[in-house]
Amino acid sequence: MTQELTTQCCIAGGGPAGLMAGFLLARAGVDVVVLEKHQDFFRDFRGDTIHPSTLELMYELGLIEDFLKVPHNAAETLSAVFGDEEVQIADFRHLPSHCKFLAIMPQWDFLNFLATKARDYPTFRLLMEGEVDDLIIEKDVVRGVTASVASGSVRVMADLVIGADGRSSTVRKKAGLIPQELGAPIDVLWFRLSRKLDDAPATMGRFAAGHLLVQINRGDYWQCAYVIPKGEFEAVKTAGLEQLRQTIQSLLPNLPGRTQELNDWEHIKLLTVQVNRLEKWWRPGLICIGDAAHAMSPIGGVGVNLAVQDAVAAANALAEPLRSGGPIEDALEAVQRRRMWPTRVTQQLQLIIQDRLLKPLLASKTLPEIPLPLRVFQELPVLSRLPARLLGLGVRPEHIRTPDVLASGGGRPAADTQ
Repeated sequence: MTQELTTQCCIAGGGPAGLMAGFLLARAGVDVVVLEKHQDFFRDFRGDTIHPSTLELMYELGLIEDFLKVPHNAAETLSAVFGDEEVQIADFRHLPSHCKFLAIMPQWDFLNFLATKARDYPTFRLLMEGEVDDLIIEKDVVRGVTASVASGSVRVMADLVIGADGRSSTVRKKAGLIPQELGAPIDVLWFRLSRKLDDAPATMGRFAAGHLLVQINRGDYWQCAYVIPKGEFEAVKTAGLEQLRQTIQSLLPNLPGRTQELNDWEHIKLLTVQVNRLEKWWRPGLICIGDAAHAMSPIGGVGVNLAVQDAVAAANALAEPLRSGGPIEDALEAVQRRRMWPTRVTQQLQLIIQDRLLKPLLASKTLPEIPLPLRVFQELPVLSRLPARLLGLGVRPEHIRTPDVLASGGGRPAADTQ
């Protein structure tokens, strides 16, 4: 039997963009249904860096104390190692924000936190194991979605559908929105190694001849990203696991013997890197945000935070017309207009780093020299505050403009609306 639901806003995807948008809209009194295709948020293959821009939003929402109780590691600086030389590339300790660090937190904890806070609002519904199959379109206007759920199927009729279902977005495809591919010369192998109490705490990138590895401090283990040329994973597998272990060990001399923990290819996951964006994010009755609108390179770990910024901009523009039942097309256009520029700027910076630094590095047989700008940072460490500002706060950071219906007496929390 097909269930029938009616709501003001149906959000496909329970990632950072979808849950933040759902939370903020419900907080503003909009009736929201969020469909998340998995049964939980536990996926190891997601971004972990919560940047100061996102932490500032938690502060503006009055949630920062609760949020920082969730286990995390605070990275006040970021460094890179070229051979034996280490250089600080970002110093977040002087940002004009309440939290002057990156919070390194498994994304499932971040999503569980948002879902828990959203459930305080009676107009928020989260349907786990709810995967969008198709759009309901009438007279060229999107009116809702059909989805598969644990109990069968559901039709969700909505004034607005938000596609926040990631870089392989079903909503985007069904809406006929086609992203422009910008190219990525890299892929990433994602794995973890144990961390000991006497390991250095810093999160950093390690550059060597033909190789780049990023190690992220997750407390009791290192989350590692080993960068390879685009499409070379099968060649890496053909060379053998032992060869890969030796290569990684050469990049991590401070973690002797740790790579023996990689005793099966199942411990190593491939991230196929994409960089793309939609030229038009919306059509009547629908808008895409986050990775569905623009897939980001993992460079800088900005993807999660741009998705959250999209969600805030969307809620700021859409909450009032959705709540009042007024026309929303102008608001949809306003969301894209506001978020397209920071998306373009951020992606262009990522493309420059990919093409001018990473691609030549992976093809090189010699030890890379520290790039001239980073040499300047060595001489004048104060300059590392500049990339920290760009990385930590981003381009055109958003702020919470939506009201809180509970704070204003406009509603009562429900026990559980899932």
